[in-house]
Amino acid sequence: MNCCKTIFSAATFYLLLLTAKAEGVNPALPVIPEKIFNVRDYGAVGDGVVTNSGSLQSAINTASAAGGGVVQVPAGIYLCGPIQLASKINLHLDVGALLRMLPIEKYPGGTTGTANFISGDRLHDVAITGAGAIDGQGAAWWPLAKTSKDAKRPKMITIGGERLLIAGITLSNSPMFHIALGKSSDVTVRGVTIRAPASDDPAMPSHNTDACDVKGHNILIADCDISVGDDNFTCGGNTSDVLITNCTYGFGHGVSIGSPTYGGVSNITVINCTFNRTEQGIRIKTDRDRGGFVHDMKYLNLRMTNVEIPILIYASYMAKERQFRDLTKLTPEIAASYPAAPIGERTPVYRDFVFSNIVATVQKGGRAGLIWGLPEMNVTNVLLQNVSIKADKPFGIFNAQNVRLENCVITTSEGVNKIASSNAGITVSSR
Repeated sequence: MNCCKTIFSAATFYLLLLTAKAEGVNPALPVIPEKIFNVRDYGAVGDGVVTNSGSLQSAINTASAAGGGVVQVPAGIYLCGPIQLASKINLHLDVGALLRMLPIEKYPGGTTGTANFISGDRLHDVAITGAGAIDGQGAAWWPLAKTSKDAKRPKMITIGGERLLIAGITLSNSPMFHIALGKSSDVTVRGVTIRAPASDDPAMPSHNTDACDVKGHNILIADCDISVGDDNFTCGGNTSDVLITNCTYGFGHGVSIGSPTYGGVSNITVINCTFNRTEQGIRIKTDRDRGGFVHDMKYLNLRMTNVEIPILIYASYMAKERQFRDLTKLTPEIAASYPAAPIGERTPVYRDFVFSNIVATVQKGGRAGLIWGLPEMNVTNVLLQNVSIKADKPFGIFNAQNVRLENCVITTSEGVNKIASSNAGITVSSR
């Protein structure tokens, strides 16, 4: 009894250390002059009819030439085409301000040479703030994901640089990704609401409407409310030191990593978040031609309700054979039949994952979770601690070593802690 108590106390202490380390992700905020440049002074009209691309761009350019400042969008509805941000600019949307993307038939370039809506590359000290909103009018764009693979759809916000802030605004119905931040450092996305229909919405499904895609270092995602038609969050390779905290997730494909992970992904912490009707809660995906070293992942204090798979880690994302694609029906026998391949430069490596204090209920017919490595490169060092999941189908663990379940209650139709496994090293312990 004393031995078990000592082990549990040490594990709890370890969790506290991890949390403290995660809180060390503290990106620098942008430094922007306070001088205001009101877009109405540059000809903008918020009547929902006039196109304001030139007026907004003129305000941004003038502010930039003056050394930076706040480009203010007052209350009103402002139709707008693509605009380019600049360093030391805060695009601020007042309460009641709605920046609306031009509809598909009027958007410059149409579906062949489409420019993203708000963009900028290699910038520094940039912000998009305020209690206003941006509407992408994406409904007419979304069917192109199924009907025209060559069609190009604009992203709503795509920026790369240093000291980036997106705070307070509401984003909705982007034709494609809502936020895409590439090759960036010191990034803060805080208090942002993002909405688009689910990808399986019976009336108007959205496609590829990812909420927040990032690539870079020292990134904070906090206090956001997100429900979309693709990844609720995702990052690819060359990404490290990310803290996601106090976020609420609805429809979407989960808090994701991948599918490209070459360049590596490390030190990602997701803590104190809730998921409701999300397809996956935590989703980590890649494949042999796009893999990298993914390690030091922490998922702490999460609540999931009515999700399809709470925890999903796999390295066969691009598999074409039907038996390997239906993850809810994957059995030990099917997983064991997945062919091995030579280890190469882009063989995925998954190592050192912690899932602690997680409570989840799973949709009817769903499985409790899945950890599925490659025959030639197993997933290693996974700790599930104080995890409680209720699901119809068992947790699958295939091609994975040193998977530890400590004080977990995974309840399925087969019983408690009945795990489907093959080529796996698993230990189960309790207090």
